[in-house]
Amino acid sequence: MFKIRILHPNTITRLRLQPVVHGMAGLLFFFNAIGIYNSRQPNGFMTTFFLLLGLASLVFPFIMRRFRNFSGANSLMRLLQVFACFSGCLYFLTHLQPLIGGLHLLVGIGLAYIGWTEHNMLQPVYVVLDTIGVTMPTTFSKQVIGWNQLNNVILRNDLLTIDFKNNKIIQLEVLDNIPDIKAAEINGFAKSRIV
Repeated sequence: MFKIRILHPNTITRLRLQPVVHGMAGLLFFFNAIGIYNSRQPNGFMTTFFLLLGLASLVFPFIMRRFRNFSGANSLMRLLQVFACFSGCLYFLTHLQPLIGGLHLLVGIGLAYIGWTEHNMLQPVYVVLDTIGVTMPTTFSKQVIGWNQLNNVILRNDLLTIDFKNNKIIQLEVLDNIPDIKAAEINGFAKSRIV
């Protein structure tokens, strides 16, 4: 059995969508600030709160790569956005606007789910090669691919390439420094298991 630490297969797609989701949350908070400011009883504190959080959400995608602990900074921003959505829900419900309050509740639940999946995507994950097959991580669980479904499995230049019989190819970025001797051993094991 060989265990190889990889970058999660869905990480690149999620990282491309992060600025969009942060930007949409920022726009929602700007609209909240405008709506509260134009209401019959404007609340200066809530207007300022949503205005500052909207600005922070719009600026965050441009500066998030500078943080040393990128995953922690992203999780903190998601928690602030979820908190703002839930507090916005309560604010609008107390001001007799149930439709907007319900919208904030749904957006808060959605952002909490997105934050949870992003947090899980940035955690270390492993591909396991054993006698049964190749076990790969998915978004919610693990997928076992039998050796009879594969043409080839090759570890070379920090890339694990999995070639399926149905002409599908998956390349996974390996995060560990694997010596050439160990890589040759892994490739030999995979070659001996493929039917």
